[in-house]
Amino acid sequence: MDTIDAIYQRRAVKHFDSNHKITPEEEQKLLEAMIQAPTSFNIQHWRFVIVREPELRAKIRSELGNDQAQMTDASLLIIFTADVQAWQKEPERYWRNSPQEVSDLLVGWMKPFHEGREWLQRDEAQRSIGMAMQTLMLAAKGMGYDSCPMIGFDIDKVAELINLPSDYVMGPMVAIGKKVKDPWPKPGQLPLSELVVENKF
Repeated sequence: MDTIDAIYQRRAVKHFDSNHKITPEEEQKLLEAMIQAPTSFNIQHWRFVIVREPELRAKIRSELGNDQAQMTDASLLIIFTADVQAWQKEPERYWRNSPQEVSDLLVGWMKPFHEGREWLQRDEAQRSIGMAMQTLMLAAKGMGYDSCPMIGFDIDKVAELINLPSDYVMGPMVAIGKKVKDPWPKPGQLPLSELVVENKF
């Protein structure tokens, strides 16, 4: 599918075929496409929790997720998290395939950019999550699947369920699968004239 078509056709689908299984090869293709998303300094903060256990999915849906059917019915349910401290965990590995002088330069910039700026560390982690999510959803659409990003769940309790490390942050979830019901018509986009500013506000 053309990229522009995927962008326009991607929708938040709520109803999935609970019997459809994404093949291991398709899942691998989706995940490998997802991690092509950009991150600041190529830190790759994201950590993806694939919820496979039916019982765990059912618990999230019934007790913590406002009974959203896509949490149990979609072929894949992925919780997006990010390691806020990834910038200081062997940062050389993020640039291992680059020339040494490039690696030295970028790795040298990471500490002064992040150190003591906890708000920025968290913001960067969440930005990375957002870009990976959109990359995944567009890849899914391009492969003939649909998706649904979700934030309507008890973040703290889901974090406990998945044993989220203390230096990680929670992001949204994304469900992926074969839709069985079309979403509502698009509600409409604001006009560009209301959204685009030339040079200054």
